[in-house]
Amino acid sequence: MVKQLSYRGRRILAAILGLGVFALVILMNPAAYEYLSVLNGEVQEPEEIDLKDETAPDSTLASDVLESLAVRAKDYSEQYYRKLFYDTWSITASGCNMREAILKRDLEDTVLNGCKVQSGTLEDPYTGQTINFMRGQETSEAVQIDHVVALSNAWSTGAYALDSETRYELSQDPLNLIAVDGQANQDKSDQDASTWLPSNEKFQCQYVARQISVKAKYHLWVTPAEKSSMQRVLASCPNEPTVGLENP
Repeated sequence: MVKQLSYRGRRILAAILGLGVFALVILMNPAAYEYLSVLNGEVQEPEEIDLKDETAPDSTLASDVLESLAVRAKDYSEQYYRKLFYDTWSITASGCNMREAILKRDLEDTVLNGCKVQSGTLEDPYTGQTINFMRGQETSEAVQIDHVVALSNAWSTGAYALDSETRYELSQDPLNLIAVDGQANQDKSDQDASTWLPSNEKFQCQYVARQISVKAKYHLWVTPAEKSSMQRVLASCPNEPTVGLENP
């Protein structure tokens, strides 16, 4: 007859079994470890990021860079969590967080209180409308910071394979951030160019070129439908340059 384990023995056995289950989960889904690390505050310390995102003098054409991107279906094998990219804005060289830095970059006639943009005027690139921004509990959402390549889209087109530091950089890169009309941002959500384009047709070429630039910089792919939509847009502006990408 097997001798009954003591209380201490049962605790040790339970601990061993728990560690075994945890190890099995990590082996089956490595992203889970990074998610737990983010929740525990072990990942993504704020860092200084330069706001240089202007078009380089010798930038390549967006249509050429598009042809260099891999074309694949979206990969949903790894579960997406926004916190796998970031849970706090980075701190720029100015000492202000990235949200405030983008507002200051994209709005005109800004009024500042320290780092915070209190008011300003946005010529919204997505809708073509003029928005008078005023900071406040019920007014700040009128202007939002959009990830030009939505993070969940980036995740399913290759970002799941990036390390946590590079994903954080992608989420905080001024190349991939733009101040826009809040409702337009909500309408876009995580859609790619195959299902959503800015209603302001004058901005569509630059929008698509910026998405291509982000995907090229971070080695992400495009879906067949996404590429076709981008090609249709760029057909009307064949000389549209990439943003922040230089010839090798």
